[in-house]
Amino acid sequence: MTMKHSYFMQAINEFDIPGTALAQAAACVRYDIEQGLSGNPSSLKMLRSYIGLPTGNETGEYLALDFGGTNLRAALVHLDGNGNFKISKKVAKPLKFSGLYDFIGSGSKGSELFDFIASVIDEAIDGDRKKKYYLGHTFSFPSRQTNIYNSSLMTWTKEFATRDVEGKIVNDLLKEALQRQNIGNVEPVAVINDTVAVLLSAAYKSADTYIGSIYATGHNTCYFERSTDSIPSPMILNLEIGNFDKLSVNKYDSHLAAASEYPYQQRLEKMVSGRYLGKLFSYCVQDIYDMHTLPAFISEDLSFVLNVSDTDFSPVVKLFKARSNIDLSLEDALFIQKLAASIVNRSARLTAATYCGILWHIFPDTLPPHKIVIDGSLFEKMPGVEGSMYKALNEVLGADAAGITLAAENGGSILGAAIAAAMSKKRQ
Repeated sequence: MTMKHSYFMQAINEFDIPGTALAQAAACVRYDIEQGLSGNPSSLKMLRSYIGLPTGNETGEYLALDFGGTNLRAALVHLDGNGNFKISKKVAKPLKFSGLYDFIGSGSKGSELFDFIASVIDEAIDGDRKKKYYLGHTFSFPSRQTNIYNSSLMTWTKEFATRDVEGKIVNDLLKEALQRQNIGNVEPVAVINDTVAVLLSAAYKSADTYIGSIYATGHNTCYFERSTDSIPSPMILNLEIGNFDKLSVNKYDSHLAAASEYPYQQRLEKMVSGRYLGKLFSYCVQDIYDMHTLPAFISEDLSFVLNVSDTDFSPVVKLFKARSNIDLSLEDALFIQKLAASIVNRSARLTAATYCGILWHIFPDTLPPHKIVIDGSLFEKMPGVEGSMYKALNEVLGADAAGITLAAENGGSILGAAIAAAMSKKRQ
């Protein structure tokens, strides 16, 4: 092995995480959940959603709004019961269009943003002003919620800077915009987080589902809390698990934490989510090749590298040249693939360990068969992730892992919003 290859192996070993460390991480997740429920300091936010799980028999026609990024979606959803549904109309529009409009920049006002949202809703109902529509709203920004309707934006994220929205109840802003446009027949009744929407969507179709997770550019998990010792009624709790901090970090994690937008916050998310995997890889490459500047690898590059056949590494050589201006040998390309695999493998194993901690909390005595639903590109598209997650479950849960299923849940934001609206109206 050459000196360069020994540097590769040192970096690869930094991302090795044994089963004992996974079990410890799972136990710490359970501990933080129970501390948070008791009102004690915890790295988990334990945010109340004020909504439980659907029965699967919810029926009716509802409007669903998905507002979680720069692309806005509104849809008309028919819930048919028995876990069945259909979408009869869907409208999707960007909130920023170069040269035409920008509703997310600091030059835009909240009234303008929500007037645009109301116009998209109007398109989804074909301008109907007679029929009554109840609207569920998936709003994926940090919010303070006091009931299923009242959710106020704490702070914008994702580069949003629209004025006069922070601190306001978003459904009130939406209702005012609907009234300004004479769309009084649309009534917002529920607002939920995107992770909660994923769980609602899956639970509508399958009863053995208490955990929902986003595992993509960002990472978060929610679960259904049955005990009422610490909450007013059984409901879904949003953990904001990306902030989980009881984990050992390596030197590349430390570099990333120090240089990131919010230093030393969101420890788990910076170790597992798609937004950061490419950055961790970049720090490794910079270290191995003693580069003065940080190369600009992204998570999609890791997916590309892992998909390359080990019989022809020339695509890896070409990508590496483009990203780092380094001429990679074919032998080094093999180590590049191993390094990418180690970073992705740790991400999958840590994420699976957090699910184990939640399962231990929900089912402290006997762990029954259970489906964990996951929405996100890392779970669905990143090579090796699903297999690594199942292996980690086996290492932590032992024989109980045989009853645990990891299932993809796509489109949960729209269906979940409609289900939230149905459940909200049923309670009234």
